[in-house]
Amino acid sequence: MCLLISMAAAAESAGEKKRVVVIGGGVAGSVVAKSLQFCADVVLIDEKEYFEIPWGSLRAMVEPSFAERSVINHCDYLPNVRIVASTAANITEREVLTTDGRLLVYEYLVIATGHKEAVPKTRAERLSHYEAEFVKINSAKSVLIVGGGPTGVELAGEIATDFPEKKVILVHRGSRLLEFIGLKASQKALDWLISKKVEVILDETINLNTITDPIIQTPSGEIITADCHFVCTGKPTGSSWLRGTIVQNNLDMLGRLMVDENLRVRGHKNIFAVGDITDIKEIKQGYLAQRHAEVTAKNLKLLLMGGNESKMATYKPGLDIALVSLGRNEGVAQFPLLTISGCIPGMIKSGDLYVGKTRKHLGLKP
Repeated sequence: MCLLISMAAAAESAGEKKRVVVIGGGVAGSVVAKSLQFCADVVLIDEKEYFEIPWGSLRAMVEPSFAERSVINHCDYLPNVRIVASTAANITEREVLTTDGRLLVYEYLVIATGHKEAVPKTRAERLSHYEAEFVKINSAKSVLIVGGGPTGVELAGEIATDFPEKKVILVHRGSRLLEFIGLKASQKALDWLISKKVEVILDETINLNTITDPIIQTPSGEIITADCHFVCTGKPTGSSWLRGTIVQNNLDMLGRLMVDENLRVRGHKNIFAVGDITDIKEIKQGYLAQRHAEVTAKNLKLLLMGGNESKMATYKPGLDIALVSLGRNEGVAQFPLLTISGCIPGMIKSGDLYVGKTRKHLGLKP
């Protein structure tokens, strides 16, 4: 092992750092790239030129200036990383092919493509997008939100808090809101929304292919009037591109990559997967994706230095903890033995939505 470490150190001193390719510049991929940028030749492949703090995106819709802090160019926190603004199309045992024809050789690969979402390529375009969303909300008298998961509930909370005079309608196909957490937390969120005069319609669907403002008819015949609408339903896992690659047999029925306790894709010693694309049995949340990234970065540093695989860190699934913002000052929190709502969860998350903390973690001013 000492000889291997000496060889690795000699190669590094000669400028021959090993190549780590990270696919996906979201919550998990960005942390891996930042952690490794000075100990490996890191390449980040991302369809956009920026990292966006996801838990700040809904606040940016009602306060566009908030996006100035939550949307960050990759180059601002990754000075020693090569940024490839493209998407991956295929991977082999040692290469990644991008959709624009680039072929990138790697010693180690990290797949962090999370969920598929259409977003602008540049930071300037993303900021303009939030300005347009704000204008749409600000000029509307009534707003329809489709989807009662965390995104839909939090958006309803943001609008109801900042624009209490507007009519907000939330339609959810399930029998309760926030189905990913417990009944008690779900009911507390519903009670809060109702107290803010949000109209919540459960067990109802909206045909997204035929939806047109301002008159919307549900399949059951109910008529909903809204000046604008926002679709907050679940996004597909960003793994469809992996079918036909060397890891196609490692995808489960939900399209998630099956990983071992070290977060390596099963059967592939030099390929890791982190974030929502993994099959780890836990609530899919940003802070857990960051934990995946931290464990993976630690393991890659060990391997890059020629360390023994038996010393690799293991990942233990996170507890069923969830925090959902309800406007700027309140929230609902689910812990293993306790569920609470009100200003205490609000103090934990809702004020700054962890944006300052996340920026600091990236080495930036809060």
